[in-house]
Amino acid sequence: MTQAERRQYLIRFLLNESREYKDLAVPETDAEQKILLRSLFNIRMPQEASEEFLRIQNEYLQEEAREKGITDYHDLTPVEDGIYLWQGDISTLKIGAIVNAANAQMLGCFYPNHKCIDNCIHTFAGIQLRMACKDIMMKQGHEEEAGKAKMTSAYNLPSEYVIHTVGPIIYGAVTRKDERLLASCYRSCLTLAEEHGVDSIAFCCISTGEFHYPNAQAAEVAVQTVRDYKAETGSKIDVLFNVFKDIDLEIYSALLKKAT
Repeated sequence: MTQAERRQYLIRFLLNESREYKDLAVPETDAEQKILLRSLFNIRMPQEASEEFLRIQNEYLQEEAREKGITDYHDLTPVEDGIYLWQGDISTLKIGAIVNAANAQMLGCFYPNHKCIDNCIHTFAGIQLRMACKDIMMKQGHEEEAGKAKMTSAYNLPSEYVIHTVGPIIYGAVTRKDERLLASCYRSCLTLAEEHGVDSIAFCCISTGEFHYPNAQAAEVAVQTVRDYKAETGSKIDVLFNVFKDIDLEIYSALLKKAT
């Protein structure tokens, strides 16, 4: 099957799952089809699918990743010992684990085509990721607490694992509790990664964006927590700070130029 044929198959399969959308026409252009397919992935509740669907979905998503371009973190130059800074799409990064800024439900973003990292990771990992997160939450029996971390396979992403963490939501001024919770996100992710033998991890800008933690303050917590963790534990885990916006690149570049 070509990519277009795979995409159209996936769209029709997902439309036929729903009484509401089953009669919706498949758009003609590739761009419109990609928007619709992502929307259908986003709104789909966690549930099983056929082996044929999973096979075609996996082939489609892995080819999409190749077309976008995969970045192996080993090809990057560290900015200091064991610490990297990279601007780009975290879903295209080949590394031990990438960190997802999740919400307390831990099932991914259900808003069609939303630009948050949670949406991006769940979209390009495939429907298996939402199922895995559902299993974790069913066993846990309650919403995920801020500052903790959970690990899943990365499925169709180039990384091996996804580590999910819920950061603090900021409603006004940042408090000391907010700072402690954000630091706990970074420390929990690092600890979990090392417990599972993961030797490299990429952090997104946890709690910024939709959770309203000021970018500069969040970056300060991130960099200091990682430096403290590595100093206190003697950890050799490679840490990559992944940024998407230019402003975050500027902030992290400045922080990582400062002496430890």
